[in-house]
Amino acid sequence: MASSSKRPRSGASAATDTTAAQETVPHVRVAVIGSGFGGLGAAVRLRRAGITDFVVLERADSVGGTWRDNSYPGCACDVPSHLYSFSFAPNPDWPRSFSGQPDIRAYLEKVATVFGIRPHLRFNADVLEARWESEQTRWRITTSAGQWTADAVVSAVGPLADPQVPDLPGLSGFPGKVFHSSRWDHDFDLAGKRVAMVGTGASAAQIIPSIQPEVGKLTVFQRTPAWVLPRRDREITQLERRLHRRLPVTAKIRRGALFALREIQVDAFVRRPGLLRMVQQLAERHIAQGVADPELRAKLTPDYRIGCKRILLSNTYYPALSAANTEVVSSGLREVRGSTLVAADGSEHEADAIVFGTGFHVTDMPIGARVFGADGTSLAEEWKDGMEALRGSTVHGFPNLFFVIGPNTGLGNSSMILMIESQLNYMVDALTTLDSIGATAMQPTVRAQRQWNLELQHRMDRTVWTTGGCTSWYLDPSGKNTVLWPGSTTSFRRATRKVDLGEYELIMRPAPAVARTVQEVSA
Repeated sequence: MASSSKRPRSGASAATDTTAAQETVPHVRVAVIGSGFGGLGAAVRLRRAGITDFVVLERADSVGGTWRDNSYPGCACDVPSHLYSFSFAPNPDWPRSFSGQPDIRAYLEKVATVFGIRPHLRFNADVLEARWESEQTRWRITTSAGQWTADAVVSAVGPLADPQVPDLPGLSGFPGKVFHSSRWDHDFDLAGKRVAMVGTGASAAQIIPSIQPEVGKLTVFQRTPAWVLPRRDREITQLERRLHRRLPVTAKIRRGALFALREIQVDAFVRRPGLLRMVQQLAERHIAQGVADPELRAKLTPDYRIGCKRILLSNTYYPALSAANTEVVSSGLREVRGSTLVAADGSEHEADAIVFGTGFHVTDMPIGARVFGADGTSLAEEWKDGMEALRGSTVHGFPNLFFVIGPNTGLGNSSMILMIESQLNYMVDALTTLDSIGATAMQPTVRAQRQWNLELQHRMDRTVWTTGGCTSWYLDPSGKNTVLWPGSTTSFRRATRKVDLGEYELIMRPAPAVARTVQEVSA
């Protein structure tokens, strides 16, 4: 970072004071927001590209992102470990085929150390505002730990960063404990308590079996049941780990096989949902084997096609829901009256604690209200009719703003690390291209961004997420899927391999006393 200038002498003019104050704000080539998989990956890729003048701004006091925040009982990944890791940082010592949160977080801490990222980290630096300054062609970032200016900003906050808790009547008057799954209160003892679990998504499917044996009564509020498949999890043997350490190619083969299997599955999700019928039959058999009570089984059987909502993996979910101390309420939570929880169906239930497994702000990411583009418009305002970006990475009106896990880059069946690495390749190519042609900044043209999203949404029409007959968190309030990628990870990697300057407007370096010009480069 640039060093601070000396203070002006006593009696200096107000203009000099202002200039000095501005110069004390450190300037970097790139400011990365977030230190989860996306932020740490961006930092590593920047260093490998020879860009070392950057900071990673993290609102918490350690790295890890969602794998730091989500520490609830049973928290684990539903993607195989050897595929849920960076290609440039293989881990031969994964303990299980599906690793738990502590192991994934430890992996990210190791990445930060091994790849020399720690000197770039700025903890407890919550980004309050990022504003593009057109005259200076740079971003000014205001955080809880001070200000920075930067030529470019990489937003790696991720869609699973800010918990969503419903605004329920009477919730503030609940006398017991209330917390979201991603803000687990480990000091609160659930033993013997009457606990309400609101939601039946991926987090709830892990929490419920973990806490059911210890709580006195578990009441599960289920608005919509999920399809659940068996979890093929096992311990990775010491022999396997030793083999991966001594012969790294074996780990690459393992990763390649996992990757290929998931690429083969893509067609069923995005083009021929009818092919998922056999998978649905497996899920139906899983319910039949796990739930003996026909009434409960009916409650837990979805009425939409498998894959329309996120498919869950668990061997313990159905037994926990069938336990004597568990009650499944087939509706959402409507209001709270003291310690009484009132469901949408009118039924009443007593509770000592409420755990919300109600997801995150995905289609309305809070960072959008803090980022202001070239004309002063916030990203939230720009996206009021739905999130959209060019290749999931850049947005018109917001020069040199690059997204990791941007709009329509999510996956329904594979590892998000594959998508993250593709976007990092795109980001680095953009920055190095700017340097090579002598430009300061770039932003997508309106035409390129619009065409990309029109084609994307056209392809979305055939997917199971659109035709499967459900309402999911993949959809925004208008019903548009602004979260998932309607294709394979291979096709996305091809689409983001290199920046096409024909899709961008370039902001050139201004000459002294000459007005800035914007050049639209034709294809």
